This record gives sequence, structure tokens and C-alpha cells, in this order.
Amino acid sequence: MTGAQEQAHGRVSAAHSGPLAGIRVVEFAHMVMGPACGLVLGDLGAEVIKVEPIGGDSTRRLTGTGAGFWATYNRNKKSLALDLKSPEGMQIVRKLLATADAVTENFRPGTLDQLGLGYEAVKKLRPEIIYCSLKGFLPGPYEQRTALDEVVQMMGGLAYMTGPEGRPLRAGASVNDVMGGMFGAIGILAALQEKSRTGRGQLVQSALFENNVFLVAQHMLQYSVTGKPAAPMPSRLSAWAIYDVFDTADGGQLFVGVVSDTQWKVFCDQFGMTALAADATLATNNQRVHARERLLPQVRTRFAQMNKAELMRACERAGLPYAPIVMPQELFDDPHLNASGGFAEVTLEGGRGARVPKLPLEMDGRRFGSELDLPAAGSHTRALLAELAYSEADIARLAAAGVIATEA
Repeated sequence: MTGAQEQAHGRVSAAHSGPLAGIRVVEFAHMVMGPACGLVLGDLGAEVIKVEPIGGDSTRRLTGTGAGFWATYNRNKKSLALDLKSPEGMQIVRKLLATADAVTENFRPGTLDQLGLGYEAVKKLRPEIIYCSLKGFLPGPYEQRTALDEVVQMMGGLAYMTGPEGRPLRAGASVNDVMGGMFGAIGILAALQEKSRTGRGQLVQSALFENNVFLVAQHMLQYSVTGKPAAPMPSRLSAWAIYDVFDTADGGQLFVGVVSDTQWKVFCDQFGMTALAADATLATNNQRVHARERLLPQVRTRFAQMNKAELMRACERAGLPYAPIVMPQELFDDPHLNASGGFAEVTLEGGRGARVPKLPLEMDGRRFGSELDLPAAGSHTRALLAELAYSEADIARLAAAGVIATEA
């Protein structure tokens, strides 16, 4: 076994390294939003303890578009599997919470309150706790609604902006879940910093709907500035004339952008379009935007004479923004991601290895990967209970009674 695999199977090593080393987070979370928050904290060195039911988080067993959730968002976490509805299971959790710096949860409003694990209850155990609830909505008229990424994309303007007229379309990734988790992590870090000055804990809340509204703020303000509603992206008036996907001679596709007057001159020179360069009615960006209907067909004709690789080389030489159209699975072979150490290694169910993208940041030359592999359900239960002063006999008794699950 690798060191990460050994840790995932219950042999708990020394504390994580990283900027958040020494911070303990207890996670009550499933699906994407809550686990994404814990992922950020865990990758940065916090000790994240995931409290799971006996048998494990149901996210482990999702199929279809959810099949990758568990493997993506649960590295660098320890698994404590127990029955929260049993008195002894609750006693274990309370002992654990008394040692925590932060708690995260993303269940329906009121769920943890009913279990006696809401903010007010946990604050009595640990007054300085940072408690982060990741929800559908911040407090207000909608706060009791059930929310999903899809729900808030529809009601928050993102689906309208993504699809063509009359056909609202969900974005192709869990953008609000992931960003909502990130904002939760930002709130926790800010609260920890504030606690270092005041000694006080607090409740932090992050929500899908407000996150989505933050994402579409540029379109809201476009209306404020222009007095005109933003058009959906497929039918928008772009801020730039050449800012589109183009077909190439070999059946490929490439996005190319020309986003300044300087780039326009470089573009015309690179592709031998001297007549366009000399046209005074195309001299400025705004002129080109209004001339898009006559300009774009000429560009499309020129690009259609080149194959995809040739067009990419030309754009690279000219320093123009360009991008091939890539499917997600093709990113595993991306030369930049591989050369720059952009992937962490994890072990899937059954022992098969896989790569997962690391956090998209670098600190003092450091990237953050997998210090702990994906945990099996309950793989750290035994070690965590021993730390909480449970004897081997206690652990065996609790396991036999079905209060806890430990990996053999």
C-alpha cells in the first residue's frame, strides 16, 4: 500500500501538513456542496473528520452523473461511521465536537437541529466553535425550500443565460454546489481569523441561491448600465466581434477571440487579411462588433481553409486567445495539467487507481494533493475513538451493538 492508502485504511499518521495544519473540522455532509467545502479545508491541511452513517454516505453509491461525486470531493478526510440516532453514537459525536475547531453541514434546514446537533446545541459544547451551514438559501422567505443546483440555476437566471431563447439550460457542472462550498470555506477561514482576535466562535452560512445570483451579477449590472436585459449567451451581442467557435478544414472546431484593437492588427497580419486591416470602418472594437454580420463570414471562410492543428499553431504564434473544444475525459491527457502536477492520486472502490484534479491554486510553489486517500466507510473509527479515550473493549462492544462501523 502507498502511505495514503495505509492512512485511508485506518492507520492514522501524524497531523496533515499544509497551512491549515492543526485545525480540526467535523463534517456532516453529503453530495457536493458540503464535501466541496471540506475538500478545500482538507487539501490545505486541516484534519477533516467525515461523520457517516453505518454503511457509509449514500453519495458513495450514486450512479449516472453522480458517479464521480465521492471520488472528487472526499480525499484528505477521515471517516467515522456510526449510528447518530443511538444514545452512545450521539455521545461519541459530542465528545468529538468538543475537540473541533469547525463544523460543516449541508442537510435540509432543521435536520441537525432535530438530532441535537444544530448550532445552538454545539455552541453549548464548544462555545468557540465555527459552525458552517451550507444551504439552498440564506435566511429569508425561501430558506425552508428544498434546493438543488438545478433549482437555483433556473430561478437565479443562470439557466436562462446559458440556453438559447426559450430553452433554459443548466450549466454542465455543479457550479453552485462547488462555489457554494468554496464560499463556505472562505467564511470558515475568515471566522477563524476573527476568532484569533476575539476568542469567539460564530455561525457561518453559505447558500446555493445567493451564490448563483453572485455568478449572474455581471448580467444584472449590464441591465443597470445599459437599460437593456442581457440576452442569453447563444444569442447575445458579444463585447467583441471575433469571439466564437469556428470550424476547420479537417472537421475540427476551435474557439478564437480577438479582444483588443492591438490583437485585431495582429490577427489581420497573422492570417493575411490585409483588406480588413485597411478598412477604416473596422478600426475600433465597437465598430467591429456592429459589423459582425459582414466580418464573421470572411473569418469563417479563412479558418475553414486551415486544419485545426495549423490554426492552433497560428493563434499560438500570434498570441491570440484560442481553445480547442475538449471533452472532460480528454483532460487526463492534457500536457499542461500533467506537466504542472495538476492531478492527485486516489484509490477507487475495488482498489483501482484514479487521478483527480487538485485545488486550482499554488502557494509558495506548493500544490496540494492527497495526504489521505479516499476513506472506506468507518476506516478511521477505531483510531478516532481511541483518541477519545475509548478502550479496545469499548470499541468492540460498540461495534458488536451496531453503534459504530470499523473497517477490519
